[in-house]
Amino acid sequence: MLLPAKAEVARHLRRYRAWERATLASPDDRRKRTAFEDSGYTLCVLMGKRCAREAADAAERYLRTGRVASAGGRSGRPQDGGSIALRGRRAVEIRRSRAAT
Repeated sequence: MLLPAKAEVARHLRRYRAWERATLASPDDRRKRTAFEDSGYTLCVLMGKRCAREAADAAERYLRTGRVASAGGRSGRPQDGGSIALRGRRAVEIRRSRAAT
């Protein structure tokens, strides 16, 4: 799974939180609500989630730990105990011994 750049995630999460505060301060303002919903949608696409709240939580976890959990709750790692490392333009699978896991 390709992970989004942390700088982009942080930028979109800040934007989402700013519009969230603005919408809570003025709940009847359609312009603010629309911008909030748009920022939530962008975060959903970026983080691979269906709900803006889940996407914001996933973005916060990703910025803290560097991992994004998939929609099914799995970590996105291959099931055989390997992991994917990106080198240049190609992905290289790294195998770990069963004893190390």
